[in-house]
Amino acid sequence: MFNWILKKIIGSKNQRTIKRLQPVVAEINRIEQQLQNEPEEALRERTAKWKDQFKAFHTPKFLSGVALRIAEEEEVNECLTSLADSFNRLKVHFSNLDGAPLLAAASSSQSLDEKKALIEASHQAWNEVKPKFTAIEQKMLEDILPECYAVVKNAARRMVGREVLVTDQPLPWNMVHFDVQLIGGVALHRGMIAEMATGEGKTLVGTLPVALNALTGRGVHVITVNDYLARRDSEWMGHLFKFIGLTVGCIQNDQDPQYRREQYECDITYGTNSEFGFDYLRDNGMASRKEQQVQRGHYFAIVDEVDSVLIDEARTPLIISGQVTVATHQFDRYKPLVENLVRRQNNLCARLITEAKELLAKGDHEAAGRKLYQTYLGQPKNRALMRAMEDPEMRKLKEKAELSYALNDQKVALFKLKEELYYAVDEKTHESDLTEMGRTFLNPDDPDSFVLPDIGSAFAEIDVDASLSVDAKAQKKQEVQERLDHQGQKIHNITQLLRAYCLYEKDVHYVVEENKVVIVDEHTGRKMAGRRWSDGLHGAVEAKEGVQIDAETQTLATITIQNYFRLYQKLGGMTGTAETDAAEFHDIYSLDVLPIPTNQKVKRVDQNDSIYKTRREKYNAVIDLIKERHAKGQPLLVGTASVDASETVSRMLKLNKIPHAVLNAKYHRQEAEIIARAGQKDAVTIATNMAGRGTDIKLGEGVAELGGLMVIASDRHESRRVDRQLRGRCARQGDPGESKFFLSFEDDLMRRFGAAERMTKIMDRFGMKEGEELAHPWLNRSVETAQKRVEQQHYVWRKRVLEYDDVMNQQREVVYDYRNDVLDSSDTRLLINE
Repeated sequence: MFNWILKKIIGSKNQRTIKRLQPVVAEINRIEQQLQNEPEEALRERTAKWKDQFKAFHTPKFLSGVALRIAEEEEVNECLTSLADSFNRLKVHFSNLDGAPLLAAASSSQSLDEKKALIEASHQAWNEVKPKFTAIEQKMLEDILPECYAVVKNAARRMVGREVLVTDQPLPWNMVHFDVQLIGGVALHRGMIAEMATGEGKTLVGTLPVALNALTGRGVHVITVNDYLARRDSEWMGHLFKFIGLTVGCIQNDQDPQYRREQYECDITYGTNSEFGFDYLRDNGMASRKEQQVQRGHYFAIVDEVDSVLIDEARTPLIISGQVTVATHQFDRYKPLVENLVRRQNNLCARLITEAKELLAKGDHEAAGRKLYQTYLGQPKNRALMRAMEDPEMRKLKEKAELSYALNDQKVALFKLKEELYYAVDEKTHESDLTEMGRTFLNPDDPDSFVLPDIGSAFAEIDVDASLSVDAKAQKKQEVQERLDHQGQKIHNITQLLRAYCLYEKDVHYVVEENKVVIVDEHTGRKMAGRRWSDGLHGAVEAKEGVQIDAETQTLATITIQNYFRLYQKLGGMTGTAETDAAEFHDIYSLDVLPIPTNQKVKRVDQNDSIYKTRREKYNAVIDLIKERHAKGQPLLVGTASVDASETVSRMLKLNKIPHAVLNAKYHRQEAEIIARAGQKDAVTIATNMAGRGTDIKLGEGVAELGGLMVIASDRHESRRVDRQLRGRCARQGDPGESKFFLSFEDDLMRRFGAAERMTKIMDRFGMKEGEELAHPWLNRSVETAQKRVEQQHYVWRKRVLEYDDVMNQQREVVYDYRNDVLDSSDTRLLINE
């Protein structure tokens, strides 16, 4: 209560932060008003002046080591002249630095040795003051921030009405920064994440801190979620940057190293996180000459859709791999065995369901619940089980049995229950484990086939065996090692095949195209061509689908997304949804989230979720709503959580003869174009929840009168943030809009994370029948509780990946630093001697 009253009096932390930024915004607008009376060239003159001031902190060309010892007088004089220029620029900050003696020495008749000694002394003086450069640079940037932002805003104003070329298409420029965008720009420069609603112009907001920090000449990186958006934004915003005299580059897949190097030399470089990360790995782990390295440091990065890049993609490290010379997998050999095992388990689970129904009919409720729970352990998505769970009484029995086995004193009983299956599946951890019955089925003649030999004990026994010669001992040890390798490979192959069959679903986790298994990103729904699951899992899925098993790969260089972005001296980000993950952004990246107010009041109407017992009922309700709204011409964006769900909704719409577009998220340009058309009258667009990010949906003529764009979601995503992102696709810039989510108790989120059992009781209390919906704000909160559990689990996983990589990162930094010293050194003998 006290905190509530305090917030009402002094405002929340975010409100106070925004209030503190208002004077800066007022100053920017005041200067921009004055600039309107100046010629265009005045803007470029200011940019050139600032860039020249920051050149003082650029490292001059030093001669050192062997290069200095063997240098001729002309080269030494050039070095002295260069140093004199740098010292004269720095004199305003460091009074002890004076370029005059260096310039005099360059034109004097001093001996060559004296001049070389002067260069060495200058080098030492430079190294003493260099650690202070960063603080001075940042103070200079803060001092010129209002004027620089005013220059960028004024340039945008002067460009209004002009036609610019973006991805080979003419586009009218009609953007000038709003006050809330100026607030976002200041937040980004100061190392925050600006949370701005969809349609608030995040792409334009980024131009402000990017232009300011580009003045340092150290290179600013702008990270987007795909190659198309990197190219689009570099060309679109590039017109504004070039207007004020800055250079812009863009990194795309398959560019040659020389061209990439030229793009990195620009003041501003656009690209995706994977392109920047892989270039870092190639530069530091694979380049054998300085000329092969393309990047020039990690000064400042702005991450667009920061939650997608720094959260969603952070569970998977960036890995550069190469093919192994000899294949070790035996998936083809073990596939028939595993297939037969899975078939046996399916039959066993079907029998368990039948027995459960018979026991229920006899009145033995406890035994029936045990059979249902055992089926769930062996096959969570068993269709007969899911149909049985539609019956409230059977659901209660299963949940009661699950609760009883979860008690600490029931662990032995739970183990025995699992041992009556061939294997147990845990959806939450995405693992499957063979039981003793499963291991016996796979290898009935060898009870120890799944037991790895204790190599330490075996070697110790061999060593103390006096009857063996030295050569015989070596031979015995070799045999033990070979047996360990063989059994290890066998266990690994069978484990991965079992995971492929039990946990990885076609058209959900992957699709099969042109005889290839293509991974589908679980967060974006995008196909990830060229990516492979590690540790042999991809080959196991290929074996399962009967497609060509590609050559195995080995890791050559790797880094996590978290540790790559920690390389940057400064980091900022933009997104429509970040506040739900504010703690992770702060803990991992030291980034605070600042929600920015919208330019106009949001008019979106968010309806309560509708919850049904079964998926069939849920999808029928989704189609009924689409038919109702489509009949009056209202545009609809239908969000799904998977490719499979998209195809299900699409088939049902075809049966109802409703024309629609489906985003397969394969071709980014077409994806952006389809999303851009989603706001037109009569349009029905089906998309995975995150597809089309980075593209605004503008309403067509007459659509506002129909209620604007309506977002219909056929599922709740595991992350609240993704649901908010989908909701935010409508009602941009004060437009009307509406959103509604549909769920069922058969959805993975409801089934796996506990929301279903509470809601089942509520539905039973109200006596709800098949086809009836349940909708209430309390239920929304219950679903959000389940989502919070998933988010916490994913955060723990990401943190664990980072903790493992932190150990490697310490080694990586040492090795990469030494490697770069070798590449930079003119005399590697000095390093060898050290």
